[in-house]
Amino acid sequence: MTQAHPEAAIEPLNLLADWISREQLAGELGITSDTLARWEARRVGPPCTRIGRKALYRRAAVQDWIRAQEQVHPVRKVRGRP
Repeated sequence: MTQAHPEAAIEPLNLLADWISREQLAGELGITSDTLARWEARRVGPPCTRIGRKALYRRAAVQDWIRAQEQVHPVRKVRGRP
C-alpha cells in the first residue's frame, strides 16, 4: 500500500495572504492605527474582519474603499464666516 498524502508533502495553507493587519494598513495610509480603530467604531473607514482582538483588512476591499473616496471636485472646508 502507498500513502496518498504523506505528511511532509502537504504544503501549509496561507490563509491570510490577502489580508493585512491594522498596523500595516495604517503605515500604508500614513495614519495611526488609532485612527483606523476610530473609523471602525464609526463605520466610516474600510471594512475589516475581526479574529479575536485582531482587526484584519482584505486588500481588495481597502482598494475598493479608496476608490469610493475619490471625488471629482474635492470639497473645501470653509473656516469662519464667508
